Amino acid sequence: MNELALSDRLRAVALEIPIGSKIADIGSDHAYLPCFAALQGLISYAVAGEVNEGPFQSAKNQVEKLNLNDRIKVRKGNGLEVIEKDEINVITIAGMGGPLISEILEAGKDKLNGKERLILQPNIGAKSIRLWLIENGWELIKEHILEEDQKIYEILVAEKGNPHAPYSNEEREADLLLGPFLKKEKNEAFQKKWKHELLKWKKIIRQIDQKAQNEDTVEKRKDLMNKIQMVEEVLNDEIS
Repeated sequence: MNELALSDRLRAVALEIPIGSKIADIGSDHAYLPCFAALQGLISYAVAGEVNEGPFQSAKNQVEKLNLNDRIKVRKGNGLEVIEKDEINVITIAGMGGPLISEILEAGKDKLNGKERLILQPNIGAKSIRLWLIENGWELIKEHILEEDQKIYEILVAEKGNPHAPYSNEEREADLLLGPFLKKEKNEAFQKKWKHELLKWKKIIRQIDQKAQNEDTVEKRKDLMNKIQMVEEVLNDEIS
């Protein structure tokens, strides 16, 4: 992967950037995403943020090598502290766990003016992001799920709006866990991910059943059984 040939997951993130945007790529690593977006004419300006010295230097070197210093500012800092309010209109955060992405958004939400688009690619734990979006008034407008190198990734796109719009009252828990858009589409990557999760959960239940029960294990078993039922109902439904 480089600034000309992004990974499939980062290319999917890039495709959600409106042309002419000013973006902040948080946890930018080598700054491949903002460099690609600049070279493809997708953005007019970018901030590449990195908290760790090694990736920060890699991003600086990459931007300098491509003579993009006039359009991409590489800054060292934690989360959204690398941006000023009203400086950008798109935030991309890719390649982290969902809980960490939620923490970054929560810690930096005073930097948001509500006019931004959030493009978030959690490696795991997308549910925590969906919950954060609801609690903070952001509407999930689009989702993608794809497989790359035998790993499955979700991409969530949100803007300020009605945070409850994509969720049904009857299937709210399933929507939060599986993704309201993804569970309707049920593509191959979606089915593969959740069939794998089902096998894992059923294995854990078998292990619980082989041991003496306590209050914690009883509650864990109940939670897993609820998830199994929820996921199986979605997978067994015909694709609408």
